Amino acid sequence: MLTPRRGQDFRNLRNDWSSSALDRRLRFTLAPVYDFKPFANGRWFMKNVVGNWNITGSYTFQSPEYATVQSGIDSNLNNDSAGDRAVVNPTGSAFLASGVTPINRAGQAVASGNAAIVAYVANNPNARYIQAGLGAYSNSGRNTIPLRRTDNVDVQLMKRFPITEGTRFEIAGQAFNIFNHPQWTGDLLNDVFPNQFNNTRSFLLTGNPEFGRFDHFYTSNPRTMTIVARIVF
Repeated sequence: MLTPRRGQDFRNLRNDWSSSALDRRLRFTLAPVYDFKPFANGRWFMKNVVGNWNITGSYTFQSPEYATVQSGIDSNLNNDSAGDRAVVNPTGSAFLASGVTPINRAGQAVASGNAAIVAYVANNPNARYIQAGLGAYSNSGRNTIPLRRTDNVDVQLMKRFPITEGTRFEIAGQAFNIFNHPQWTGDLLNDVFPNQFNNTRSFLLTGNPEFGRFDHFYTSNPRTMTIVARIVF
């Protein structure tokens, strides 16, 4: 639900042109490998038991995924609220959203859906994203709000034990996100699955008090450690 599949207005597809959810403009990856063999010319025990270590690492810095801010109501009155977007206030705070209050001609607040509604007033005029009320025109595009960027370090320490010339036993310890740096990304750092979440769409709704609070809905991709053992032949 970060990027609704349904367009806001099927009669105006141009209004749905935007950067893809897969668009990551910047990505830097560094993957050093170091074989530690201090006794390569020594006795078998020193060379293969004391020595013969391998250290590898991976550092990734990546631009964030972008998501679509939504009103959460049927703003365009087409009986579908899935793709309805918000109103953008260019001078508002980037990660601040606001609901609206419907008013009549006399400037008095009235109930939502009342036939006397002539306008909507933002509850917080300092917000960048303002809810588009029923029948209001949304001027925002798709994928306008960034999630968090990737800034991650993984490390592996492996020990090799030769068995024969072409066979060896390897045991390794792996640490993913070794510095335990919180990363509220839309996907998992070391898997192909989406980030685990609770009602993902909630933090993209302009009327939600937890708007933009990715940390309340996403896992931070905390540090995980695994032990791997294998025979290579």
